[in-house]
Amino acid sequence: MTTASDTPTRSRRNRRAEILEAAARLFAARGFHGVSIEDIGAAVGVSGPALYRHFDGKDALLSEMLLDVSSRLRESAVTVVTGSAGPDETLDALLDVQITFATDHPALITVHDRELGNVPEPARRQIRRLQRLYVEEWVTVLAELHPECPAARLRAATHAVFGLLNSTPHSAGELPAQDMRPMLHAMARAAIAACVR
Repeated sequence: MTTASDTPTRSRRNRRAEILEAAARLFAARGFHGVSIEDIGAAVGVSGPALYRHFDGKDALLSEMLLDVSSRLRESAVTVVTGSAGPDETLDALLDVQITFATDHPALITVHDRELGNVPEPARRQIRRLQRLYVEEWVTVLAELHPECPAARLRAATHAVFGLLNSTPHSAGELPAQDMRPMLHAMARAAIAACVR
């Protein structure tokens, strides 16, 4: 049941998500230093100073953006790994998580690749830690499928697959998502097979 006190919290959460999404698009298009708080405010229909009710500044906004996506990917992987029937199905589900992210959020991929260095150090350490944990979820599953393969090779294969899947900023709009997703899935499966052979 929704109460009156829930509404401002939900509205504030939705507004923060809207700001993060607009900022990701702007950072991807113009770079972190090419975007002002006023630009982000204009993109969501508020004054720049009004954004300070949601974020302490541009650095905090970038930090939350990349922490949020790293945390969501890690949580999704944990859910998949703990809830799937076997390693083969789990790998397919992990691929689906990464492919959905890659096809739905190419701007975030661009921002992460280009702007992680602009995140203040404490948040950057957290982001890197979440990403390492995410990779290890994949390595655990791949180790079940390929027990003869050294962990270092499985980790390298995981990063290679991420590179393939996260190429979507370069191909966005080339194919509709319903065509792109199965193609990426098949290519990732083939890449993993080649890496662990």
